[in-house]
Amino acid sequence: MSDVREDGARNELSRALVAGFRSHPERSAAIGEIHSRPQPMLPVPRTLIQLAFSTEGGAVVDAAVIAELCRKHALSAPERAARHCTFRLPNGNLYWERHSEFSTYLWEAPPAGARHWKIGSPFDVGFNPPGTVMSGVRLEILQLDPNASPPSLGLDPESVCHALVEDGNAEILTDFRQDADGLTRIFVIDRGLNEIRRGALAQRLIEIETYRVFCMLGLSLAQVLSGHLRRLEADVAQLTSEIRRGGRDESERLLARLTDLAAELEAQAASSLFRFGASRAYYDIVLERLDALKEVPIEGAASWSQFLARRVAPAMRTCRSVEDRQANLSRKISRTTQLLRTWVDVEVERQNRDLLASMNDRARQQLRLQQTVEGLSVAAISYYVVGLISYLLNGLPPLLGLNLPKYTAGLAVPFVILVVWLLVRRIRRRHDESGSTGLA
Repeated sequence: MSDVREDGARNELSRALVAGFRSHPERSAAIGEIHSRPQPMLPVPRTLIQLAFSTEGGAVVDAAVIAELCRKHALSAPERAARHCTFRLPNGNLYWERHSEFSTYLWEAPPAGARHWKIGSPFDVGFNPPGTVMSGVRLEILQLDPNASPPSLGLDPESVCHALVEDGNAEILTDFRQDADGLTRIFVIDRGLNEIRRGALAQRLIEIETYRVFCMLGLSLAQVLSGHLRRLEADVAQLTSEIRRGGRDESERLLARLTDLAAELEAQAASSLFRFGASRAYYDIVLERLDALKEVPIEGAASWSQFLARRVAPAMRTCRSVEDRQANLSRKISRTTQLLRTWVDVEVERQNRDLLASMNDRARQQLRLQQTVEGLSVAAISYYVVGLISYLLNGLPPLLGLNLPKYTAGLAVPFVILVVWLLVRRIRRRHDESGSTGLA
C-alpha cells in the first residue's frame, strides 16, 4: 500500500516538473484542454443517442448523477474537477461532458429497435437526469456498398437535407424533425470510412444539432424583449416631443422619467447579455462545424448549410437587431438626459443668480440701517457726553458772576459731536479692516 502511495507521489511530482523545472500551475489545464473533447472510435453499424441536459442545479447535481451511474455499474467516479469522462459499459459506451450551462450524455451502442433503445442503456429506468432536456439526437450509422442506393429512411421530403461528405465516402441525411421520443433523427451512410473518421463525423453532426438548439434560446428572449423595446422607444419618443414643445418648466419631471426608462433599459440589457453572447458563440460553433463538413449537395435535396442558413441565420439576425436597438436606445436616452440636465443646470444657475441678487439687496439695506443707527448712536453718545460735562461744570463754584456751566456746555456740543463721530468712524474702520483680513 505504501508503494502505491509513493508511486502516486512520484507521478504527481513528475507532472509538476518540466525537464526538471517547476511548471506553471495552469500548465496542465492548458495542455489538457486539447484533449477535453475526445472523439469516439466507432465501428459500424452503430446507434448514438445524445441527450443535452440544462444543468439548472449546477455542477454539483451533475456530479451526483455521474457518481450514481458509476456506483450502479461498479465504476470509479471521475474527479470533481473533471469535465469529461468515458465509461465502458457492458452494452456500449457512455461519453459524458460538462459545458458551461449544460452537460451531454452520449450513449454509443450497437443498433437497437426504435422503441427499445433505452433497454440496457444508462437512460433506462432509475436514471435521474441532472436537469431538463434541451437537445436530443438519435444518430444511426449504416454501412452500404459504394454503388448501392440508400434505403428509405422515412424522412420528411419537404425538409430533408442530404449531402456527400468526407470526399464522397459518406452521406449524411436528416430532416431536423423529432421522432416519437423527441429525438432529432440523423443518418450517416458509410461508404468507406475508418473508425476514426466515422467517430469524428458523428461527433461533428451531433454538435451541429446540439449547438443549433442552444443558439436558438436567444430568439425567444429577443422576441420577448422586442415588445418591451417598442414600449420604451415609444415612451422616449413621447418625452422627446414634450421637450421639443417646451418642457423646460417640467424638466425635473421629465428627467426623472428618463432616468426610470434608462434604468429599465439597462436592467433588460444586463439580463440578456449572457444569453445573446452565448447564442452568438453557439452559432459560430455551428458555422465552424458546417464549414468543416465540406458538403456536396445531392441533387433534389438541400445541404445542411443551406437549410440552416435559411432557418437559423434569421434568428441570429433578430438577436443582433435587438442588441443594436438596445444600444441605440441607450445612446438616445443618454443624449436626451444630457439635454435635460443642461436645462436643469441653467435653471439652477438662474436661481443662484437671483439668490445672490437678493443677498446684495439685503446687504445694502443692512448698510443703510447701519448708517442710520450710526447717526443715532453719535447723537445719543454726544448727548450723554454733553450731559456729563454739564454735571461736571455745575459742581464748580461760580466765576465772575457768569453762568459758566451753561455757556461751556453749549460751546462743547459741536466739539463733542465731532469727536464722537470721529471715534465711531475709526472704530467702524477697524472692524472693516479686521473683517476683510479674516475673509482673506
